[in-house]
Amino acid sequence: MQDKNNSVRLTEQGVEIEQVIKRLDMLSHRLDSMDSVVTSLVERVMGKPLSMEVTCPKCGEIVQINITSSVRLRGKG
Repeated sequence: MQDKNNSVRLTEQGVEIEQVIKRLDMLSHRLDSMDSVVTSLVERVMGKPLSMEVTCPKCGEIVQINITSSVRLRGKG
C-alpha cells in the first residue's frame, strides 16, 4: 500500500514539474518578445528623434514627449 502511495506522489510531482517547465518556457518566450520590441525601439530612438503624444485621462490635455539621443543627426548637404 505504501509503495502505491509513493508511486502516486512521484507521478504527481512529475506532472507538477512538467507544468513548471512549460510555464518557464512560456515566460522565456514572452521575455524574448519583449526584448525584441525594446531593442527595436531603442535602435529607432538612437537613429532618429521620437515624438509621442499622450492624452491625459483626467483633463484631456495633450502632452507631447520628445525623445532624442546623444547622436547628432546629419543635415542634408
